[in-house]
This record gives sequence, structure tokens and C-alpha cells, in this order.
Amino acid sequence: MLTHPCPSWDKPCTFISCLDSPDAASVAAQNYSMVSEFILVGFSNFPPRLLPAFFLLYLLMYLFTLLGNLIIMATVWSEHSLHTPMYLFLCALSTSEILFTVTLTPRMLVDMLSTHHTITFMACASQMFFSFTFGFTHSFLLMIMGYDRYVAICHPLHYNVLMSTRICAHLVSWTWAGGSVMGMMVTLIVFHLTFCGSNVIHHFGCHVLSLLKLSCGKETSSVTLGVILVCVTALMGCLFLIILSYVFIVAAILRIPSAEGRHKTFSTCVSHLTVVIVHYGFASTIYLKPKGPHSMDSNTLMATTYTVFTPFLSPIIFSLRNKELKNAIKKSFQRKFSPLNS
Repeated sequence: MLTHPCPSWDKPCTFISCLDSPDAASVAAQNYSMVSEFILVGFSNFPPRLLPAFFLLYLLMYLFTLLGNLIIMATVWSEHSLHTPMYLFLCALSTSEILFTVTLTPRMLVDMLSTHHTITFMACASQMFFSFTFGFTHSFLLMIMGYDRYVAICHPLHYNVLMSTRICAHLVSWTWAGGSVMGMMVTLIVFHLTFCGSNVIHHFGCHVLSLLKLSCGKETSSVTLGVILVCVTALMGCLFLIILSYVFIVAAILRIPSAEGRHKTFSTCVSHLTVVIVHYGFASTIYLKPKGPHSMDSNTLMATTYTVFTPFLSPIIFSLRNKELKNAIKKSFQRKFSPLNS
């Protein structure tokens, strides 16, 4: 066993004996917390021949996500008929999806073709903060859009008062503020922990549960439980309010006498309801899946369904299932390219 002189003792002592003193123990704890970087495993365990195919697939989905959301935002901005609360919320939703995707996907794509998979401590904390901020903002916006549909269908005569421009701007601001608070709170709680031992994250990003597995100390289990409760409570609260909105919406639709009227009214909710199902459906398959003999590779692929596939589907759903938006996009393209055709 290695020995070295202890400053408070006259004769040499073992390394373990020095750590038994309170001062040395605090120094050791400080050394444990001085993690300068993490290693993202990501797709590095996949067969190398598959990586170019995954890279091309996710790159195309990433570019389409950016393009689709930008087209939606540009169309809403240019078409005066779409300057309504519902499409204001849709623009905010597209913005949050673009920022969420930019936070995670480029890093994942670079790591697929790189042998250098390290990420600094501060970069990891920043990625977690922004991903949680934009992710929770997305959920809060879906909840606000559900409330908008509830007011439009159940209280149409008071819609202009309850959903005025000022109120809509406040609602959007509160969703972004709420997302920022959630992101900051979770990030500070997680990175306040001490990280010791392995610095290998079995994920393509700074995933909160993967990071909590690397932490050590008596408070780790309580912090893990607290983070899970905070996140689940916020997300399930949003889902509960969305479901409650649609309970009242369905009850109002069933009171409409004509089948054509019921179909026309419900069609204004289809795109939002579909995105909610996709958003929470993929999230539940990842975070609520039963523990079992899942391989790291399968967990990585499942994680991409929420971080890549869900944002990819969202602009497609809103463009195809929302007739008013689809016609506006078509009209906008015809107006831009009609001089070339003539």
C-alpha cells in the first residue's frame, strides 16, 4: 500500500488513513466534483457500416424539420388571414421545435462521424438547460393551444375578448418563462451534485437520467426522485388540462345538430390533437417503458423517436391536417412561382 507523509503527523501514514481525516475527506470530495468533461457514447457501439445510413436519415429529417417549421412561420407571417391566436401559438410552437432540434441533433450528427465524443462540463449543462427549456415550452404551448380550441368552440361569442392579442402575447410569454424556469431548475439541481467514478454517458446527449447515474453521494437518490417528480408533474399537468379541454370540446360538438357542423368544428382540432398524441405517445414509450433487458443500442434508437422523429412529424401534421394552413401554403407557393410559370 502506498504511503505519504501526512502534514499533521510526524510519521508517514497510508493514503486511506489520510482520507479518514475531515480535511482530506473534503479535499477528496472537491476532487470528485472537478469533472471537466463527459464522454457521449451515442451511436459509437453501432456497426460502423450502419452509421452513414443513420447519419443521412437523421440529417434529412433534421433539415426537413427546419424547413417545414420555417415554411409554417413564413406563411403565417405573410398571410393576413392567418393572423389569429391559433396561428400565433403555432408560430411559437414551430420556434420551440426548431430551437429544441438545434440543441440536440447537430451534436448527435457530428458524433456519428467523429471519433471524438467528449463534451465539456459547461457545454453539457448548457445543452441540458436549453433542451429542457424548449421541451417544456413545447408542452406548455400545446396546453395553451388546447385552451384556445376550448374557448373557440365552447365560448365563441367571447373568443375575441378571452383571446385578445394582448392576452395571447402574455400567454406565449408565460410559456417561454415557464420553460426557462423548468430548464434552469432541473439543470441547477442535477449539476449541483458530485460526479465521481465514470464520466461515460450512455446517450447521444446530456440526458438527465443518464447523468444522475454518474453522480454519487447520499443525496443522489432523493435528487433523482425529485427531478422525476417535478418533470412528471409538469408534463402530466399539461396533459390533464389538454384532456379536460377536449372533454368540454367533445361535449359541445355533440350538441351540434348537423353531422356536417360537427365534422367542420372537430376538424379545427384534429391537427393539434394528433400532435399531442404523437408528442406524449413517444415520450411515454421512452420514459415510462418497463425496466427490462433493453440494450444500449435499442435505448439510443428509442430516444431519437422523441428528439428527431417527433419534431419531424409535427410540421407535416399541421400542414396536411389543417386545411386553412395547407391552402395558405399552397397559395403562397403559387404566388411566388407564378411569375416563373408565366
